[in-house]
Amino acid sequence: MSAQAPRPLVLHVIHHLVIGGMENGLVNLINRTPDVRHVIACVEDFSDFRRRLTRPDVEVLALRRSRVGVWGLREALYRLCRQLRPSIVHSRNMSGLDAVFPARLAGVRCYIHGEHGWDIGDLNGTKLKPMLLRRLHSPWIDRYITVSRQLENYLVGRAGIARSRITQIYNGVDTARFISGPEGPADLPWLATGDPKPFVFGTVGRVNRVKNQRVLVEAFAALVARQPELRDRLRLLIVGAGPQWDELRGQVEALGIADLAWLPGAREDIPSLMRAMDVFVLPSLNEGISNTVLEAMATGLPVIAARVGGNPELITGNTGQLYEPQIEHSLLKAMANYHDNPGMAREHGMAGRGRVVKDFSIDAMVNSYVRVYSELMV
Repeated sequence: MSAQAPRPLVLHVIHHLVIGGMENGLVNLINRTPDVRHVIACVEDFSDFRRRLTRPDVEVLALRRSRVGVWGLREALYRLCRQLRPSIVHSRNMSGLDAVFPARLAGVRCYIHGEHGWDIGDLNGTKLKPMLLRRLHSPWIDRYITVSRQLENYLVGRAGIARSRITQIYNGVDTARFISGPEGPADLPWLATGDPKPFVFGTVGRVNRVKNQRVLVEAFAALVARQPELRDRLRLLIVGAGPQWDELRGQVEALGIADLAWLPGAREDIPSLMRAMDVFVLPSLNEGISNTVLEAMATGLPVIAARVGGNPELITGNTGQLYEPQIEHSLLKAMANYHDNPGMAREHGMAGRGRVVKDFSIDAMVNSYVRVYSELMV
């Protein structure tokens, strides 16, 4: 009897394996595709986030471009491809493009590149250099995957990629893990007061310039200043860590809402923390397709988000509110609207949960990726 053929290997190239929406999607994909072997090569490094990988056979490598330089990185990727002989190299976002030429020189037959969102240095995809880099690498890429139609349209319109070479796959969410319920984590600070349950505006995300949590803080403080009687009822929950965390904490104190806000940093119990919220707010300057928005919708929360990137593809008229980031107080108005209309908030939350279950399941996402892998490996 002939030996069974080895399972195909996919080498994933990403910038960091840290807490983030794209990284979470990668982990979910790997954990749910037992018929494929996976290796993750980090252009820079990884964190304890790698523990979310439930498969013991997945190797995670740190190539540390900032230490070895771009040519040292490319040499390491070439050697890695020669050693592993992956069936597919699947890179993501701009830094992942450094793997294109090393992979092809090493003889890799199938190459996929994914576009998952925007960097602070090129929020709207208007800069010339990133566009030219995408065009330069395009002939050596077999398939593009975008998480939103907006990103697909960018590749077609700005980077000159044929639409036939692009597959658009929405992120998926675990609707069994993210589900509505009355319970929250035991260390919620307002539990100790014995006061009636407050009305909580919350967000989850890496605390950096792109996520723009400072605008949420400003809007919350303005709402309380406009209606001082709400100090006894409103609370603000900002979950996440990052380079602007100290700055954000200072802003909360300077605006006089430190007693109303909780910034617990990075947490592992995100489903429980979302169940402590009444409204989820995403004030990002730009987004591909936000995993946290999908998780909030799955939890049954109404969502307020800036009208940018892929957000309008997720938030329809009866699942949340889109605000115009260029218009002062537009976020404040949306927040006040939900506080003043709790019935509408519940209705939008229920509609959001229904839409995620129908259109954004994690199984649908995984099946779409597996289908692309199978097509290329024929």
